[in-house]
Amino acid sequence: MAEQLDVLLLDDEPIVGRRLEPALAKIGCNVEVFEDPGAALKRFDEKAFDIVVTDIRMDEIDGIQILEHVVRKSPRTKVIMITGYAMMALAREAMEKGAFDFIAKPFQPDDLRQVIAKAADALGATVDFDPDS
Repeated sequence: MAEQLDVLLLDDEPIVGRRLEPALAKIGCNVEVFEDPGAALKRFDEKAFDIVVTDIRMDEIDGIQILEHVVRKSPRTKVIMITGYAMMALAREAMEKGAFDFIAKPFQPDDLRQVIAKAADALGATVDFDPDS
């Protein structure tokens, strides 16, 4: 039986959260969606999340700052970076600072579910994701 993983999903484009929340709920994740990085950080400080999925390019606070905050506060939390700007230097920087993985837009919900399943495995948990179903 898969455990409920708590996932914080942050993207300043509302469509991303609307599209991904049901995709992650389908594999047993408890998802909280944020468009405002400040509100997401406040919530992260209130609650322990297993996985944080964050866009890299946002206005006031970018994904690298989110990553640094999460790694500092909760080293066990897996951070998955998503971006429409598939720049390898940024991906390398994110990985060097502790990101678990990196995914470039556009991507399919299954692409993210697969990375979430890898993160769950790294946490010693499982999710109901079968890429062949």
